[in-house]
This record gives sequence, structure tokens and C-alpha cells, in this order.
Amino acid sequence: MKIVSRTMVLAGFAVVLALGSLHAQSSGSISVEKPFSRATPGGAKVAAGYMTITNKGTTADRLVSASSPSAGKVEIHEMSMDGGVMKMRELPGGLPIDAGKTVALTPGSYHLMMMNLTAPLKRGDKVPVALTFEKAGKVDVTLDVQGIGSMGPASGQMDHATPGMQQPMKTDSDHKM
Repeated sequence: MKIVSRTMVLAGFAVVLALGSLHAQSSGSISVEKPFSRATPGGAKVAAGYMTITNKGTTADRLVSASSPSAGKVEIHEMSMDGGVMKMRELPGGLPIDAGKTVALTPGSYHLMMMNLTAPLKRGDKVPVALTFEKAGKVDVTLDVQGIGSMGPASGQMDHATPGMQQPMKTDSDHKM
């Protein structure tokens, strides 16, 4: 009887670990939590990706690129207000992630811009994205597609990303929303 109980406990533990990996992916000192996107209207060719990136290391790192089989191109963007106009621009040098800090990619701030989508994103879809960091290398994440206008995953979990963790946005922009 003890063998069955121990086996069941170990199997349950394995399931919990597997489910936990759906919400947090990591490579070395970089951890990515709550990756999501929003559903897109039919015919839309662009979508954004959001997540929380934490650098648990002792040296700064940088998100330098991203790619997805669901998009022809993925860029790292920031949004900012300039004279009452919301503007968006690519961060060609990537997004710095300071040692021991967390950066939130959220609607209206930093985000991944996925262009030339291969198909519209529908609520419940899973979108694979490969993030490339200067030091940590490649981190594979899966964006959970939420409803149009969603501000984050509907997981019911506590949101650990606070506004104070975001890096300040610059206002020099060459793209208007």
C-alpha cells in the first residue's frame, strides 16, 4: 500500500511541476512569467506579446530579439505618451534587464510586436515564441492568447508585477498608434 501511495504522490508532484512550467520558463538567471497575447480580429496582421521577465543573476542582461513561427517578424517595442499622443517605437538595441530586477512587458508599455501573423490569434490559442538574451541565450515561451482587450492571463493568480518594477519609458518615438 505504501508503494501505491508514494507513486501517487510522486505522480501528483510531477503534474504540479509540469503545470508550473507552463507559467514560468527560465534559462540560467532569466525567468519569464505570465506570457500572454490578446485575440486579434479576423484579418489582423499584428499582435502584441506580454510577460514579466526577471533577471535573478548578478549581472545585467538584455533581451536582444524574439521570433515566432506564428509571425513573419517579431520586434521589441515600447510605447510612450508624447504631447498627448501615444507613440510606439522599436528598441533596436533590445531591452535591458538589470541584475536582480524585473521588467514587465504590459499593454501600453514594453511589448513584443508580432507582425505578418500567419493566422488570427483566437482566445485559447498557444503561440510559441523564442526569446534571445545577450547572456542567457534562448528562452522558449508560450503566449496564452486571452480575449481581445485583456490586461493579462485569467489565471486567478496574484499579479507580482508592480508598476515600480517597470523601467521608465522614453518619449522619442517614430511610430504613432
